[in-house]
Parts: sequence; structure tokens; C-alpha cells
Amino acid sequence: MRNPIREFVPDEILSKLRAHRLLDEKQLRDYHIRQIFKGAREQRLSAADAIEYVQREYPYLQFDTIRKIVYKK
Repeated sequence: MRNPIREFVPDEILSKLRAHRLLDEKQLRDYHIRQIFKGAREQRLSAADAIEYVQREYPYLQFDTIRKIVYKK
């Protein structure tokens, strides 16, 4: 996975954190999913189409799972 938090943490530091298992990979994935969804909505896709767009990058996740991730407060 690319660095979904590049704006906060440089690639090199993220690699070191991952190597030492100091990150919650699920939370990184969920953050990335929310960023993709937000970008798709900014492109004026409907919510359902934006979720399907996310699903192309994460095909192992169900539609409802992605919906829960993007609408989690």
C-alpha cells in the first residue's frame, strides 16, 4: 500500500513504523478509503458510485463495509 498519510509522515518514517509494527494497518486503510471516497464525491459522483469507485481499489471489501467506514464518525 502506498503512503496514505504522506501529508503527515514521510515515506521513510512510515516504512520504519511498519517494519516495527507500530501502526494500525486497518486504521491506515480506513483513512485511505475515506480519502478516496471524499475525492470521488468532490468529483460529483453519487455516494453509491463513490463507494463503488473505492471498491475497485479494495475489491475484497463489501459495499456495506465501505459504507460503514466512510460514514463512521
